[in-house]
Amino acid sequence: MFEEQLLEKVNICQEILQDSKNELYLNMRFLDVALNTFQLQATMERERTATDGMNYYFNPEYIMEQYKSSSQSMNRCYLHSVLHCLFGHPWHMPVVKEGSQTEKETLWNLACDITVEHIMDSLYYRCLRLSANPYRKLVYRNLLEHMPVINAEAVFHVLEKNPMDPRAQARMLLEFRIDGHDLWERQENAPNAPMEQQNQWKDIRDKMETELETFSKEAAEDSKSLVEQLKVENRKRYDYRTFLKKFCVLKEEMQVDMDSFDYIFYNYGMEMYGNMPLIEPQETKEVKKIEDFVIVIDTSMSCKAQLVQKFLEETYSILSQAESFYRRFRIHIIQCDERVQSDAVIEKAEQLRTYMEQFEVKGLGGTDFRPAFEYVNRLLAEKAFQKLRGLLYFTDGYGTFPLKKPMYDTAFVFFKEDYLDVDVPTWAIKLILSEEDIGNAVEESRI
Repeated sequence: MFEEQLLEKVNICQEILQDSKNELYLNMRFLDVALNTFQLQATMERERTATDGMNYYFNPEYIMEQYKSSSQSMNRCYLHSVLHCLFGHPWHMPVVKEGSQTEKETLWNLACDITVEHIMDSLYYRCLRLSANPYRKLVYRNLLEHMPVINAEAVFHVLEKNPMDPRAQARMLLEFRIDGHDLWERQENAPNAPMEQQNQWKDIRDKMETELETFSKEAAEDSKSLVEQLKVENRKRYDYRTFLKKFCVLKEEMQVDMDSFDYIFYNYGMEMYGNMPLIEPQETKEVKKIEDFVIVIDTSMSCKAQLVQKFLEETYSILSQAESFYRRFRIHIIQCDERVQSDAVIEKAEQLRTYMEQFEVKGLGGTDFRPAFEYVNRLLAEKAFQKLRGLLYFTDGYGTFPLKKPMYDTAFVFFKEDYLDVDVPTWAIKLILSEEDIGNAVEESRI
């Protein structure tokens, strides 16, 4: 009798969930694939719902309770878990060096819940609208003072830097927690599943962003918070240290090349002829390091001084390593707004350190990229460089670009506080870095 009643409840809940998916789809057709990715699995071992990225586990009693409350509550309950997977929350967790693993997981779970609830609260669809909640509005407003777009990583770092007392944290958990997160990255019986699921949800996310930008522009207007989240999650991640290697020069340097050393011939010669090895390691080695390089810093009023300082500090921490340069190198650090304000020539690592310690912004005028290129081209004509590999231009992006492609590789680096794209000439490399992107690269370079 009990089993029959349970089976009947499960069938009813599956119909409820199907109705929720249909209602969500009718309002947001761009969510079609995402809404139908889960396999529905009923279980009495859970209080609420949970997902591992492939299955949606639900307690029938909880689903019926949500549905009795309102269809909006049921729709939000299901979409909550869908959005977690859509934005990769089950598989991404920021690296922190302090605090226990349990504390980190608690904050990450809370940050993810706040993020997806904020998205749903910002979507103007009747199928998701609930009565206004002053507490939630206060939380969102406080977070938006620290970030332009509420996303899980940014919320996590804010929560980490601003510890709450247990009662405040419990209140926040009670408000935003909808589903369980204990299945995230815990598929022991399918070790390859997490990566497959990540790729599957990434494909869904990419296609959704494309559709919203092209075919569903009207829907995108009503879903700005979702579109912003897609842009944040779909932005390319960069290793800043690896990026700088694009400007390195390949040449031979005097050092023992152990990679070319053949121990088989060496041992054979020693065994056959006593003290006569048949091969010795080469005394030169091909390496890629920086020889001639130009860094241009946009010091116009629109470019914030603290961002310039941050960029220079992180660039210095990478370039100051001994293996970054040849014995003879020349780096020009140019400050430029609408005209070249200064040019510091660095030929020793000590000079680079001194320049960083005494650095001050010069300029604060308008923005024009052309004077810097004209100045570098003049230096080239005067043979001030042995072999200029490239130019790195740090800017906020609002200025006049040169029309003609220079003779050297050029990269415009945008240290953005928001996630809006920036147009650059077709001949230039574009690199958009967030604080996490550039900071993680620096941490790696110090290991």
